[in-house]
Amino acid sequence: MALADHDIESRLAATVTDLDPDSLDEPTTDTVERAFVDTVGVTLAGFSTEVGESVSRWLPDGGLVASGKGDPEHALALGAAGHALDYDDLSWAIDGHPSVVLVPPILALAGETDASGRDAIAAYVAGFEVMSAVAAPISPEHYEAGWHATATFGTFGAAAAAAYLLDLTPGEARNALCIAASTPAGLKRNFGSMTKPLHAGFAARSGFTAALVARDGATADAEAIGGEGGFLDLYGQPRAVEPPERRSIDERGIHTKAYPCCYFTHTAIAATQSLASDHGIGPADVEAITVEASQGAADALAHSDPGTGLEAKFSMEYAVASALARDRVDLATFEEPALSDPVVRRLRERVSFRADSDLGYDTHTSTVRIETTGETVERRQENPPGTHGNPLSADRRRAKFLDCATRTLDRERAERLYEDLGGFASARSLSSLLDVSEVL
Repeated sequence: MALADHDIESRLAATVTDLDPDSLDEPTTDTVERAFVDTVGVTLAGFSTEVGESVSRWLPDGGLVASGKGDPEHALALGAAGHALDYDDLSWAIDGHPSVVLVPPILALAGETDASGRDAIAAYVAGFEVMSAVAAPISPEHYEAGWHATATFGTFGAAAAAAYLLDLTPGEARNALCIAASTPAGLKRNFGSMTKPLHAGFAARSGFTAALVARDGATADAEAIGGEGGFLDLYGQPRAVEPPERRSIDERGIHTKAYPCCYFTHTAIAATQSLASDHGIGPADVEAITVEASQGAADALAHSDPGTGLEAKFSMEYAVASALARDRVDLATFEEPALSDPVVRRLRERVSFRADSDLGYDTHTSTVRIETTGETVERRQENPPGTHGNPLSADRRRAKFLDCATRTLDRERAERLYEDLGGFASARSLSSLLDVSEVL
């Protein structure tokens, strides 16, 4: 079944080439700036992981940014490192993680295009709007079917962001997106493994490559996205959708992660912490914990008895046990000695997790019920901290950035970088602002 709108490709290309940076108001700029800074932080931390180390060979001399021509393998390295800790942001506009596929090609092209902070923000918005428009006709069913939407839709976003910075013509931008349509892949089956963060890197590389070869004259079928046998036709059951009245980034927003694990655990973590605090519950008091969440959560959180830190990030049982046993859920929660903590293990064995059939597939509402020797308490929570409408406080964003950045930078350098990034939107040169070559 082909999409009713046979000219989606032209609309997507126009989204890139017609974008006026002066049309981006302060709320939109602030949203992107927060997302960009957060992504730099989690990417720096990601290079301290096994996945990050395995892709660091593709970093240029400039570290996060290149001074010369952009290299698609550089985008791969940044995307994989940025997603390695599952601490990067997300949006329901794509049922996935936008920044980790949009920021890498922007950084990889920063030197070649002499991009300013404002250029980077416009490129990000172009990529976000394109990937959201591609996702709309087939989401959330596409994700439900087993595709990792960050990887599939993200390829189009990366292509659009790169196309904007490369100043492609409408025809070239259309070709870039239609070339990208032949590359999306990524299986939810690989959640909890090192391959999941590689999905983001592969998407960033594929989209970036598509834009580069389109600039150099490569062409594609003009309806490779919306036509019969095109991306939408093969990757879902497309339906006609009305374009949003506002930009998707303003309407759907970006959610910043408060915890470095699968977002489906976040409301349960917050609810557990609230119950423990409000009722004075300690680990020794717990007889049983019951968690109810969506079927989407059940599909993603497949590791009830995790053996590694990566698996623990996709374990509701481990996340809830850690939330009650520890004063906070942070990067150290998914490393030793926390992984083998006997208190956490005991609590994890007392957590029961099941899907609530009354909840929508991808909703993040969770209900946590804690039974102690003296009482049973329950909390139902719809949203975690850090949503677009209820962002993390400035102090909490700073603390997260420094916790991440000090995995690869000394404290003084990390603090200075955070302060420098506070003027990101007005920066004349992205390359100069993000030169951290001495540590990466």
